This record gives sequence, structure tokens and C-alpha cells, in this order.
Amino acid sequence: MTSKTRAIFFLLALGMAWGLTQPLSKIAVSGGYRGPGLVFWQLAISVVLLGAILLIRKRPLPLTRDALFWYVVMALIGTILPASISYEAARHLPSGILSIMLSSVPMMSFPVALAMGLDRFSALRLTGLGFGLAGILLIVGPEASLPDPGMAIWLPFAMIAPLFYAFEGPLVAKFGAAGLDPVQMLFGASAIGLVLIGPVAWATGTFISPLPPYGIDDFAMVSSGVVHALTYTGFFFLLSWAGPVFAAQIGYLVTGFGVIWAKLLLAESYSPWVWAAMALMLIGVFLVQPRARVA
Repeated sequence: MTSKTRAIFFLLALGMAWGLTQPLSKIAVSGGYRGPGLVFWQLAISVVLLGAILLIRKRPLPLTRDALFWYVVMALIGTILPASISYEAARHLPSGILSIMLSSVPMMSFPVALAMGLDRFSALRLTGLGFGLAGILLIVGPEASLPDPGMAIWLPFAMIAPLFYAFEGPLVAKFGAAGLDPVQMLFGASAIGLVLIGPVAWATGTFISPLPPYGIDDFAMVSSGVVHALTYTGFFFLLSWAGPVFAAQIGYLVTGFGVIWAKLLLAESYSPWVWAAMALMLIGVFLVQPRARVA
């Protein structure tokens, strides 16, 4: 098996696994769990898994001032803020809609990179932004696109998480990452995030007890945390292994598999307007994604 073939299979596996997180989140919140409590256990699972990887690799965790700064930044914009808001949106929107909204990350990254001086203006990529906006309008506009028209008020909340994610890559590209590798970065961010979100979960009454009895929502919560930690780390390794242009293809897979998993696990169905919106969003991702020269 060639290196390119291995990279393709790894990309497919990541997309399939990452697409599973939205339906699992929907199951968790449907059982009554709320954002801060779910984020706490998501980060706790990441600390355990990534800590084990660090021990196996015998890599120390840098605790310099620069490293601590990045741990805090990534904890906030990479998990705590977007995940807390996403869990709340998942209580009110179909899982497949959330997966389609996540495909807007590359489209949001483009204007962020432009504002930070990391990219050049491109009419083609601006057209991609237009396709993405048209896709969102198709979901918001026609009355038959959402099961309940009242759900449309939650779509802006579903867009907040992709906006936070869109800042991660440009920030690291602009200011570096203090020499941290992906596992160090994500472990440090998870540990700091755990300290930050723990008191919030307790104060808001959303802390989830680890004691039995356990239900399907607990299984979904744990599974989502494991998948999140492994796929997030795997994506950063894919970036360093195959480059940003190849890794950007995961946006299609996460969206596609997210919708498929939602149909299989949650029996969700969508109107033709939603399928058209998904097509427009994926065209937008294709047009906006970084080209080899830019990457």
C-alpha cells in the first residue's frame, strides 16, 4: 500500500468517525444533559487518552509561558466555547443540520486569514463564500426546510462553533504554536479547559455524576468524548503528514458522514431544500479550500 493510499484511508476513517460526533451529541442532550457538564467529561476523556499517548511516547509537557498561553487559547476557542454552544444548539436542531453547518469552517477561515494577512483575495474563493451563504439561506428560508420553522432561531447558534474553529488554523499559522506537537497542544488545552469548565458545570447544576445507573445518553457522552479526542489529534497529524490541501478534504467527509449517521442512528429525514443546501455548502467548501500555492 502506497503512502498516498494510506493517507486516503486515514482521511476516510477520520471523516467517518468525526461525522459520528454530532449524532452522539444529539443523543446525549436528548437525555437531559447540558453543555458545561458534557464539555467537562469530553475534556476529562481527552486528558486520559492524550495523557496515555504522551506517557507512551515519553514526551514531556512544556509548561513555558508561551505554551500555557496556547493551552488557554485552544481550550477556549477549540472546545469550551464552541462545544458549549453546539450542545445547546443540538437540543433544538436536527443532527444533520448541525453537520451541514460545520462545513462552513473553511469558508469562515478564508476571511479570517485575509484579515490576518495570511492569504490573498481570490474572486473564486469569494464565490465559494457566496455558495455557502446561499446554502444557509436555503435552510433558513423555505418553510419546508426545517421540521419546525421556529428552529431557525437556533441556526445562528449553530454557526458560532464553526466561527471559533475557523480561528484556530490562522492563529497557529500567524503566531506559531510554541513548538508544541499536536498531542502536547491538545493535552495541555484539555487539562486547562477541565480546570476552567469544572466550576462552571458545578455552579450551573449541569455537572454529570460518574456514578451509575448508566443509560444510552451516558454511552453517547463517553463515545463522543473518545471519538473527539482521537479524531482531533488524528486531524493534526494528517495536517503535518499530508499537508493542509489534502487535509481540507475532511470537510466533505465530516458533513456527508454526519448526515448519514444521523439518518441511521436518529432516523432523521430531510426536505429537498436541505439536500440542496448541503450541495451548495460542499461546493462552497471546494471553492474556498486552500490551494497548493497558498498552503
